[in-house]
Amino acid sequence: MKFLDRAKIYVRSGNGGNGCCSFRREKCVEYGGPNGGDGGKGGDVIIKTLPGLNTLIDFRYKQHFKAPSGEGGKGKDMFGAQGKTMLIHVPVGTQVYAEDEETLIADLTEPDQEYVLARGGSGGLGNTRFKSSTNQAPRRTTPGEEGAELWVWLQLKLIADVGIVGFPNAGKSTLISTVSAAKPKVADYPFTTLHPNLGVVLIDQMKSFVMIDVPGLIEGAHEGKGLGHYFLRHLERCSVLLHLVDCSEENPAQQYKTIRKEVDAYGDAISKKPELICLTKMDLLFEEEKQECLTIFEKEIGKKALCISSANKDGIPQLLAQISQMLDI
Repeated sequence: MKFLDRAKIYVRSGNGGNGCCSFRREKCVEYGGPNGGDGGKGGDVIIKTLPGLNTLIDFRYKQHFKAPSGEGGKGKDMFGAQGKTMLIHVPVGTQVYAEDEETLIADLTEPDQEYVLARGGSGGLGNTRFKSSTNQAPRRTTPGEEGAELWVWLQLKLIADVGIVGFPNAGKSTLISTVSAAKPKVADYPFTTLHPNLGVVLIDQMKSFVMIDVPGLIEGAHEGKGLGHYFLRHLERCSVLLHLVDCSEENPAQQYKTIRKEVDAYGDAISKKPELICLTKMDLLFEEEKQECLTIFEKEIGKKALCISSANKDGIPQLLAQISQMLDI
């Protein structure tokens, strides 16, 4: 299934049915009178989260959603049927924006959460509603109200506990495939990951957390270079940032500073989140080089870091333990 995290759709609720003008006409009935029923209410358009969905790909093939209108009233005081509700299913974590792409209409973060995007028009009144002692044969009715229509943007922000950032080929996909059942594409060239990948990491039978791997960043990503920092919005809901740095590169500290600059350029939504730094691919270094690399790295950035190797799982238990502590699980 392809990954799509942004879509524009058109929604329209149903019109209300018209009220009916009718009079009772029966043999052997001395007194007749008005008996026109009310029109039915138009159908609502409701957006609802559906657990199990993780992409907006369905909206690539269908962008228009229209609820049916209510039926008109009938004689014998029969009300028109209401229009059926139009349900639009979206993944958990979907945000609904107005057409200007700035006004937030709804933020759907819970399973089976609903929001009424457009309410159906009310049904019109039949002439029975207007009878009185002074007007015993009214011919007055009202039409049904028109439904609402609007264009909205759907934007998906995946919900995860830990978000992984780093340069392309820093080992992000390898790590998530090692600690979870996720199977992202892993290769020895940059930008292997073209869309976010989610993985559930099991600590024990009672504890787990969700990790997300986003496409790699490069210098100038905030200006649109590489894949840009378009996918960083998926980290806004994360509790912890896991920053991976390839220790086999010439200057790991400079790598960290570059990515940190790009994260800060994105804004406070993720730049102020708690961070855990890891030097990856430690299996490529000799034993005497590992401690030296760690010492130099920590001295240059002024922060503590962990050493891991996803290939032989060195340091992975310590990493998961520290993440669990930070998440308080």
